[in-house]
Amino acid sequence: MILRRLGVGLLVGAISMTPSVASAAPALVFEPYNGTVLYAEDPDAQWFPASLTKLMTAYVTFQALKAGTVSPDTKVVCSPKATMQAPSKLGLPVGGAITLDVALKVLIVKSANDVAVMIAETVAGSEEAFVARMNEAAQHLGMTRTTFTNVNGLPDERQVTTARDLAKLARAIIVEFPEHADLFSLAQVQVGKKTMRTHNSLLVSLPGADGMKTGFICESGFNVVASATRDRRKLVAVVLGEPSVASRNDRTTDLLESGFKRYFWKSLFRTSLDRLAIQAPFSNGPTHLRDSVCGVAMAKSTVRRSVKSKVARTPSPGVAAPASAVSASEEN
Repeated sequence: MILRRLGVGLLVGAISMTPSVASAAPALVFEPYNGTVLYAEDPDAQWFPASLTKLMTAYVTFQALKAGTVSPDTKVVCSPKATMQAPSKLGLPVGGAITLDVALKVLIVKSANDVAVMIAETVAGSEEAFVARMNEAAQHLGMTRTTFTNVNGLPDERQVTTARDLAKLARAIIVEFPEHADLFSLAQVQVGKKTMRTHNSLLVSLPGADGMKTGFICESGFNVVASATRDRRKLVAVVLGEPSVASRNDRTTDLLESGFKRYFWKSLFRTSLDRLAIQAPFSNGPTHLRDSVCGVAMAKSTVRRSVKSKVARTPSPGVAAPASAVSASEEN
């Protein structure tokens, strides 16, 4: 009886320590080395990944580096197709080139859509061939509700994923390619005279933060996969569909802080990424957040701000950034 009461008390205590930030959007916190899930909310709801797509772009490129088909010094050349991509962009002219090492840094730090295409064409010969590798890798990793159609996350109704699938991808990157960990913690990258800074402000605001990637399009809201390490313990949070950069940061911080406090519970109530019960019917399609995240007033405000700054940017197809976001349109 005493043990039973103790067990009930522990369970109630675990439940009471759930994050305080209320949200209906998907979220998941897990330990990457053993896959233990500490918190999950709608982990199987399909979502548009936006620039979180570039985590898979990086993963497939890491595979090519490991296989020796490319090297960090391989030249990555800007093609006509790359120049046609919507911002965020590095903006090289056709024929301009950087090394693959630099390209990967620009891919993650700047979230450059043109560089994603350049990498794909260099590694696989074409974006289409690279996308096929992305989907093959997704199947191998058990990302059963994910489909990729492009390499950068620009809007496409067919390109979908889930919080659980993104967690599996993040885990694979961390476990299989620890030699590339520093790439995701870079605060900035220098290319010629250009200094490009990360969209992931958690690297500055969250103690122990050490990666990974942000993403935004109007239909998805503000997404992030964020990792942090404290006292030799590493946790990763996946947060999707927040209405602003600030709320994305707040929710992610809350989830990771709660995760580190609840780390002990994994030994009592262990649930893995693979064994976590399905929490969304497979018939569900992706949520569309355009009206709530990118309303007309917000879009107009963004246009005024863009004109005032005299920065010429071609908007992503169907994308307008909220005025409250810092260069949100460049996070896609």
